[in-house]
Amino acid sequence: MKLITDIEEMQAFSNHARKMGKSIAFVPTMGCLHDGHASLLKKGKELGDILVMSIFVNPIQFGPREDYASYPRDLKRDLAIAEANKVDVVFNPAAEVMYAQGFQTYVDVAYLSKHLCGLSRPGYFKGVATVVAKLFTIVKAQIAIFGEKDYQQHLIIKKMVKDLNMDVDVVGMPIVREINGLAMSSRNNYLNNDERKAALCLYTALMKGKELFENDIKESGIILQEMRSIIEAEPLAVIDYINVCDINTLEDLDKIQDTALLALAVKIGKARLIDNCILG
Repeated sequence: MKLITDIEEMQAFSNHARKMGKSIAFVPTMGCLHDGHASLLKKGKELGDILVMSIFVNPIQFGPREDYASYPRDLKRDLAIAEANKVDVVFNPAAEVMYAQGFQTYVDVAYLSKHLCGLSRPGYFKGVATVVAKLFTIVKAQIAIFGEKDYQQHLIIKKMVKDLNMDVDVVGMPIVREINGLAMSSRNNYLNNDERKAALCLYTALMKGKELFENDIKESGIILQEMRSIIEAEPLAVIDYINVCDINTLEDLDKIQDTALLALAVKIGKARLIDNCILG
């Protein structure tokens, strides 16, 4: 496994690989890897000849009062996990390498960013789209794999690729959960034992929403009221949002026709956790 920190070196590696007829699969991460990331790496190994993973905590997607400085980092452990999952190259640039002095170019997927997490984290998806566009340019992958726990992010990246005619196939992978249903997330590391138990209310609420839908309840208001009552019953939980959305536009739905996205964000302690499920 090769560790690269320099942009020009990463581009040269990818140019050579493509010249040799090799396909490159790419998994972008912010590190603090878990089994959810491992599922993306496994898929990447299946889809490409060469597997590249980035580890980069992206400063421009964090707000001024968010957790950039404290975001969990453990490069040594991450490299061991990458090697165990047969990653060929880990790209681990420094922030000042990715954003040189005078940097002023950003990518903004305007409409999809106005919903869900984009409302409570202004500028977040502008930072995400910008760094992913840069990584696509640097790594030169034909295939990029993203987890669908960040459903809105996945949709935004697919839209960016389509709108900017990028030659990348964006592949989504299902949410990986712990045995108790908690969606795997690097931010789960913030949770103590009591908070980890409290965090199960997210999955419980989603499963209640799904149950209501499967019992022919299609009115979003009824579904949301039941889900909200479950989370509000947990003293450690503070709701950011719970929404029933169109799976393509993320617009709120008053009534579900065929399919819908149930999406929520809840703060437990200092961890802001997101989760979702598709209905229909």
